[in-house]
Amino acid sequence: MKFIELLEIVKNTPVFTTGLLLAGDVNAAVIRSQISRWVREGKVIMLRRGCYTIAPPYSGGTPSIFVLANVMKPASYISCQSALAWYGLIPENVPSVVSVTSGRGETITNKLGYFIFRHAKPSLLWGFETMNVSPGEKARIACPEKALLDLIYLESGGDSESYLEQLRLQNTDLLEREKLLSFAHRWGKPKLERATDRILSILEREGSNTL
Repeated sequence: MKFIELLEIVKNTPVFTTGLLLAGDVNAAVIRSQISRWVREGKVIMLRRGCYTIAPPYSGGTPSIFVLANVMKPASYISCQSALAWYGLIPENVPSVVSVTSGRGETITNKLGYFIFRHAKPSLLWGFETMNVSPGEKARIACPEKALLDLIYLESGGDSESYLEQLRLQNTDLLEREKLLSFAHRWGKPKLERATDRILSILEREGSNTL
């Protein structure tokens, strides 16, 4: 396979796998060798084993890091600090992309970013939507209430008042009180219900006009 043929095969696919290229009557060893060579030459970027994207300037542009995270682990969605920062609910810029997944938790570093996948049981993979993240690109992102509760659930001591205050929540008009309470109740965990009560108390004490 020539590189121009690869570009034609994946032109509508921002991220591709070796499985896509191995379909049909091909020599698997040769294909893998060619991909490895293109990675060394800087024409292809390896996101993780068996998962790649075309490097600029050979591509139309680098896919959104949220899209990359979704594709790297299909059973995942953007959440926790990354989603909260995206909504503007916390003031910090988050250097990594944090996702929740029903798969194995792991951290992946590649040329395009630093990706953290935090494991949760499959029954907790809800409360996310497919949203526009850039022109022509969509990604699965937790809604504001679920992103906040995911973070609290996954962090040790995440329900403590000191931890919640350290988040420095802002733009809290994006949070819906009833949805926050409903989501915490759906979890069925005292930790989430305690945290929700404390969040409401903190915002009331600070004079928030929201929730």
